[in-house]
Amino acid sequence: MLVTTGTVTSAQLLQTRLPAGVIHQFVPIDTPQATNRFIRHWRPDIAFWVESEFWPNLILAAHRSETFMGVINGRMSQRSFNSWRKCPAFAAEILGAFDVMFAQSEDDAQRLQSLGAHDVHCEGNLKFDAALLPCDEAELLRLQQHMAGRPLWLAASTHPGEEELIAKAHMLLAATRKLLTVIVPRHPGRGGEVAALLGKTGKVALRSKGEPIAADTQFYVADTLGELGLFYRLCEIVFMGGSLVRHGGQNPLEPARLSCAIATGPHTHNFSDIYAQMQQAQAGVRVKNAENLAAEIDALLNNSDRRNALQKSAKAWVEARAGAAQRLLAILSPLFAEKKSP
Repeated sequence: MLVTTGTVTSAQLLQTRLPAGVIHQFVPIDTPQATNRFIRHWRPDIAFWVESEFWPNLILAAHRSETFMGVINGRMSQRSFNSWRKCPAFAAEILGAFDVMFAQSEDDAQRLQSLGAHDVHCEGNLKFDAALLPCDEAELLRLQQHMAGRPLWLAASTHPGEEELIAKAHMLLAATRKLLTVIVPRHPGRGGEVAALLGKTGKVALRSKGEPIAADTQFYVADTLGELGLFYRLCEIVFMGGSLVRHGGQNPLEPARLSCAIATGPHTHNFSDIYAQMQQAQAGVRVKNAENLAAEIDALLNNSDRRNALQKSAKAWVEARAGAAQRLLAILSPLFAEKKSP
């Protein structure tokens, strides 16, 4: 099995997480020459695209090679749909090249089908079946001992323009308590930049430099790779980044699975269906701005019953929607068996 990704960060994570027998390669640059060479070299029997990675030249090269092609966990946001339908012939050529599609939701399925995809199914969202994020238990215990007795919360996967708002919320919250705010930037390489920005507000410790959390540390910037599982276990209250700015939000299922009380901003179009379901199940709260965020975090810090209820609702909600992986496997297993036959 061959897995391709497009970033150095994902390649580094896969080095530690892929099972034996799976090869990782970077996806080729989407030019006719590069994609044709890639397909000729690997000669895939079956190729699956994940979510919305619709690279036209790679799709057409695989289609010409008569590779069986499918989409797993297919996604087509309303914003992307509006762009694609401006070029209906192109959309039909690209999406019509796939033999089968498995969409995340009925809305995604309808959008894909209306753009020219055929044989579109909806078996649920595979994100609900993801394993718990890994965690170094010894490091978790060490950090818990360092932070014992201090109220804390986590701003996860933050983006540029968001850390200023986190700092503003922190100062409103810290007026009445010895608060520690943990920030995990979406891109670890921004750690120094984020620390410098927060340093204008209060004392900062930067994880990548091994800086300790002192009694007067106000911000802990965890600019390391693959440690969100550690911080979701450390912090009961989590704000999901990418949502106070117009990025579109980040995946809330990972902290929900680890029983976190989750808050998010108004901009969540990347996961619109998931966040809508969360609100309906009372498994998360919405905030509008830094002041509103501070008020919600304050309420969760002060009211353990409300916090615990939100934690339990988040975990129950995500667990109740699992099962798509097994359903998909049951459908695809005969296809793999057929391809393995002499």
